Amino acid sequence: MKIVYYSFGGRYSDNPRALHQRLLTRGDVDAEHVWLAGPGHAAAFPAGTATAALRTPEATAALESADLVIADNHLPAWEKRPGTTYLQTWHGTPLKRIHRDALFTQPDGEDVMSALDDDITRWDVLLAPSVAAAVPLRAAFGFPGPVPVTGYPRNDALLAPGAVERRAAVRAALGIAEGTTAVLYAPTWRDDDRFGDGPDFRLQLDLQRFAQRLGGEAVLLLRLHYLVPDALRGLDVPGVLDVSRHPDVNDLYLAADVLVTDYSSAMFDFAVTGKPIVSFVYDLERYRDVLRGFYFDPHEIAAGPLLETSEEVLDALAGLEDVRIRFKERYEAFQEMFCHAEDGHAADRVLDLVLDHREVRP
Repeated sequence: MKIVYYSFGGRYSDNPRALHQRLLTRGDVDAEHVWLAGPGHAAAFPAGTATAALRTPEATAALESADLVIADNHLPAWEKRPGTTYLQTWHGTPLKRIHRDALFTQPDGEDVMSALDDDITRWDVLLAPSVAAAVPLRAAFGFPGPVPVTGYPRNDALLAPGAVERRAAVRAALGIAEGTTAVLYAPTWRDDDRFGDGPDFRLQLDLQRFAQRLGGEAVLLLRLHYLVPDALRGLDVPGVLDVSRHPDVNDLYLAADVLVTDYSSAMFDFAVTGKPIVSFVYDLERYRDVLRGFYFDPHEIAAGPLLETSEEVLDALAGLEDVRIRFKERYEAFQEMFCHAEDGHAADRVLDLVLDHREVRP
């Protein structure tokens, strides 16, 4: 059979990557594997991986000859042939509203939405990482087909037998000294940002102040959203590492001791590790009422403190043990709600589902 994969503008990443890697290790499927590679990403694919350049006739031909298409985002237009299965894994539990549910309207928004709606008509299965996530995912996309709750294949690595060794290796590669607290800062993007192309992009966390207060005891791993990865290119602050282009976010989840985020779906994945989560929500009202809106109220579900100032975030980072103690019950409730299907075997469940043609119920 022929399997075609697509992730985040043509990267080798996310749920499609996890499914591809698991297929290769299982060795129970005789398949041709082809990845759609975006400009600037082709060199990052493993040696020997077959690729087709995104938005070319070769990519379209690959899709139209596939038996199985696995994607974590919307694909460019293509003609789906009878017998092809299109598995849409999506790429996170939606806290913020998505697709037509989002409040902010971008220029040419209706044309974009129409193209995305067209892609949805080709989907056969839409994955959900949890029961809670399945509801907004189905509704946002108006998807009438099966939405099985499988957990996310990409999160299997966080529970893998070699996770401890991988953590040590990643920290060593990043130069994080033993005993140093690694703080992963992973904010989402704002719809009205100019993608780092002008003076409008601002990082609200005070990096200089972080270095002053926590330098020597902690290192900040800055992970910008994939839509704005180069917004702070050339950043030079002691104790701050820009890992926005690091190829696998699971490396960073494992290497980190705490996550600082805002409305990113990173919180739902990171919670699988059981490590503290701090939410820096300096623009919560604007994000909720103007830009996106939420499916879940952060005040009700947050697994850690909701903080409005950079100094409050630094206070929390300086007292992580207190954060763990104060939010223990909320954290456990968060895991029960959003991580209940994460057991390290999601990839196998998904592959069995699509390869063995087992019945899928909505």
